[in-house]
Amino acid sequence: MFGFILLVDSCKGQSLQTERPRLVAAMLGDDVVLPCHLGGSVNPDELVLEWGRLDLNPRFVFMWFEGSENVNEQNTAYKGRTSLFTDRLKDGDVSLRLTAVKHSDNGRFRCYNPKEMKADSVDLLVGSASSPGASLSGLDVSSSGVMLDCSAAGWYPEPEMFWLDGDGNIMSAGAAEKSTDPDGVYTVSSRVTVEKRNNNNFTCRVQQRDINQSRETHIHVPDDFFINESSCSVSISFNVILVVMVVLGVAFIIWMKKQNKKENFIHHNLHLVSTVKKLKKISEEQKKLIKAARLKEDLEKSNKDQKIIDQQI
Repeated sequence: MFGFILLVDSCKGQSLQTERPRLVAAMLGDDVVLPCHLGGSVNPDELVLEWGRLDLNPRFVFMWFEGSENVNEQNTAYKGRTSLFTDRLKDGDVSLRLTAVKHSDNGRFRCYNPKEMKADSVDLLVGSASSPGASLSGLDVSSSGVMLDCSAAGWYPEPEMFWLDGDGNIMSAGAAEKSTDPDGVYTVSSRVTVEKRNNNNFTCRVQQRDINQSRETHIHVPDDFFINESSCSVSISFNVILVVMVVLGVAFIIWMKKQNKKENFIHHNLHLVSTVKKLKKISEEQKKLIKAARLKEDLEKSNKDQKIIDQQI
């Protein structure tokens, strides 16, 4: 029935009365009112109204048909989250109350009265913000400075991040790094190198002008964290001496290994010569024993032959 009325009224050839969209900003999780006024008095029992988003399917965010809400064709993402101010309908105020806004609610909403061919549009911007965190990330020896890191997550729309010194002056830093999650929500981070100052107080600030949001955090760097030139020179000299000592130590170890190898070679050769001499001596003794055994054998044979001769005589 509701769809039939929309179709018939849209075919009457009347011009649709629209106004320039208004921008409404809200923070994630807040309740928001999307304004729409038809003008003049309205009888709620005769009112036919559609709140919708043309980028959705189904497009209906809220429907009112002759005295009551119609939820049959309502987009499930908005069930239980939308309502009218019924006490204001008689004055032509058909503003929509939307609760617990989400990032997915970002977009253009249309308020449409098919009977009078009147329409109005509202652009909803759902923003989110969080406080940044700052920390000391290291020392920059080349500039005798200290490196500071800052990061913040959960921002929408795209924010900007910058650093301030203790006097509130914007400091020179590299471009902030930004990334988004599947919902388009931003995480932003930045690094800056600071040098020693009067108070060493620094501020990291994140802001988004469209939703009028700003967050900041402060960090103090003690004087002891900064490297002065004299200590830097001493550090460099010490490092040079340390490197030289390491090189000399390695060279000494290599020399010792070579010396040990040389001594082991000489010792091995001496042992080999000694062994050869011992073997030679043993060989000579064996020759003497063999010679003595042969002499003994010859002597015994000679004595035996002599006995035979004596017996024959």
